[in-house]
Amino acid sequence: MDKNERGKNFIDRDKLYSLIEGDIPTESQVDEILNKALKLNGLNLEEVATLLRVVDEDIIKKIMNTAHTVKDEIYGKRLVLFAPIYTGNACINNCTYCSFRRDNKLIKRKVLTMNEIAEETSSLLKEGHKRALLICGESKLNNIDYLVEAIRTTYAVRENSGRDYIRRINVEVAPMEVDEFIKLKAEKIGTYVCFQETYDSELYPKFHPDNTKKADYEYRLTVMDRAMEAGIDDIGIGALLGLADYRFEVLAMMEHAAHLERAFGCGPHTISVPRIEYAVGAPHSENIPAKVSDMDFKKLVAVIRIALPYTGIILSTRESDVMRNELIKYGVSQISAGSKTNPGSYSHKDEDAGSQFTLGDHRTLDETIHSLAEAGYIPSFCTGCYRKGRVGHDFMDLAKPGLIKHYCMPNALFTFDEYLEDFASEKTKNKGKELLKKLVDDIKEEKLKAKVSKQILHIENGKRDLYF
Repeated sequence: MDKNERGKNFIDRDKLYSLIEGDIPTESQVDEILNKALKLNGLNLEEVATLLRVVDEDIIKKIMNTAHTVKDEIYGKRLVLFAPIYTGNACINNCTYCSFRRDNKLIKRKVLTMNEIAEETSSLLKEGHKRALLICGESKLNNIDYLVEAIRTTYAVRENSGRDYIRRINVEVAPMEVDEFIKLKAEKIGTYVCFQETYDSELYPKFHPDNTKKADYEYRLTVMDRAMEAGIDDIGIGALLGLADYRFEVLAMMEHAAHLERAFGCGPHTISVPRIEYAVGAPHSENIPAKVSDMDFKKLVAVIRIALPYTGIILSTRESDVMRNELIKYGVSQISAGSKTNPGSYSHKDEDAGSQFTLGDHRTLDETIHSLAEAGYIPSFCTGCYRKGRVGHDFMDLAKPGLIKHYCMPNALFTFDEYLEDFASEKTKNKGKELLKKLVDDIKEEKLKAKVSKQILHIENGKRDLYF
């Protein structure tokens, strides 16, 4: 670790643009990089740039197939599920791509009370969720004290005679100071998430007008340094794709990951890849500055997967169910499910507070899980690593030699079986139990198979929240 790296601007804009403006690579050049990627040690910046310059669809499919192999080797059939809880859409910022923007008069504003947050949490628990992401606009109403109370409120909600509760909360809120992150850390959060929106320092002011804190490019760029200095082990970065050239944004995220490795010895736990979707009252959602095609989107997800093989990739319900189902094969390891982006809308179906953007995937949690089970995936609500302390450096120390599989796959099966026993429709339960039996039968290590089988029997006899 190099403490001198902390708090510095690590983006060389001209360098990154020069890398994406190079020649289109030959197939043999791409093959050489992909063969290296199969060793599961990631790629350097120049190699990532080379893959991003590929335009031939047949070669892009080669990249995607390599990403599929890498993802299957590291993650197997696990896919983590969560739901966002929007605690408010009031915002002091004026971001031109977001419905929550201050000058937007077309939406109704709302900041949830603690009772309303409890109602939202209760609704999600009754559907079967166990992981939540607290998210809100930036305003004086939802400061660190409000956020701490919201976290405590969410963790305190119990359903089904106390058996069901949110087991881990991730948080996506505006950048803070180190002392505020220390308070956040004390509330036992999982991952702190914040998107740079765009890493292009020259375009950034165009999308973030007015003299608000969010208009400070470098303050936002260095937010993860402050979070990690405060002791937050797992952080999640991302860019809003469509503001600047997607190739530049991907390279910038690679640089962000490399910076965190140098400064703290551990890169991001997750990377999010949202594309701009229509948002009422947001001009740049109607006229997207650098729209990303479906093929380029598939390519960039695949490139991130092979470049940072042990980093989770999150895909929200901005994308359609068809796109999400495809990208799960090529790199995505976490998805939201049954999501709503307007405050209060889980517990009050007629809630008319404004949403942040238009959803592309409208499936319920049960419909999503049935689709995943049909495709052979294990829907996972696991939070075992957070609660066992396998986070940050410790997580990566287990992940890189492949040891994390001994925990993740069994724990995913346990949470999947809990869902099937307690919440699934008959159709989903039948499909899920069929898959569960096959997956347990496929475990090659007899001792592990016996331990997993024993725990599943405990779950079917009424025990809950079992994990290794």
